[in-house]
Amino acid sequence: MTSIDAGPTGRLRLAPSILAADFGSLAEQVRAIDDETDWLHVDVMDGHFVPNVSIGPPVVTSLRRYSDRFFDCHLMMTEPGRYFEAFKAAGADGCTIHVEIGDTAALLTEARAVGLRVGLAANPDSPFATVAPFLGQIDLLLLMTVFPGFGGQSFIGEVMGKVTEARREIDVQGVAVDLEVDGGIDERTAPVAVAAGANVLVAGSAIFSRPDPLAAARSLRRVAMKA
Repeated sequence: MTSIDAGPTGRLRLAPSILAADFGSLAEQVRAIDDETDWLHVDVMDGHFVPNVSIGPPVVTSLRRYSDRFFDCHLMMTEPGRYFEAFKAAGADGCTIHVEIGDTAALLTEARAVGLRVGLAANPDSPFATVAPFLGQIDLLLLMTVFPGFGGQSFIGEVMGKVTEARREIDVQGVAVDLEVDGGIDERTAPVAVAAGANVLVAGSAIFSRPDPLAAARSLRRVAMKA
């Protein structure tokens, strides 16, 4: 399957997270917010790396029939390397792994080898130093603003210092790396994250839990762009 272009690095992007959507009408919900979707964020949880289980490649395959957006798959998994080919075949465009699981350089190489855009994530308590050595190997750095596993958590503002540090280093090195934040992103926190240096905003509850998800996404983008 041909990958969908992620678009110019550094541009502000909204990545609605389907974790907060109603899975009974997932296709309809994804289509309803399409006009305000840059990337579609797909949270994959294995019940081992995080204490929750979500979806896998079959759901990605089903969703791909209803969306031609960039699929940003966040693999919260202990053994993501076992599934790179399956996610690629299902329609994933990018896969992000966690630095906390180890063997980072090899896993990033494996993901790149199957044609995926490559991302690296860090939990709120993992310092920037854990991901800094890999900036030259990745397309996306995801700094979690909640501890992964469940949607609807409160934004951890202390992570913004790490976001600023990451933005500074990305700019100094001149690498083409998008800087993404995920967790508790809403109209109050989105401008804070953008001001700190993030350019990709993952939002779930702030979009899908609202009476009009499209209007919520539109409003979220509007306030973020004013930061």
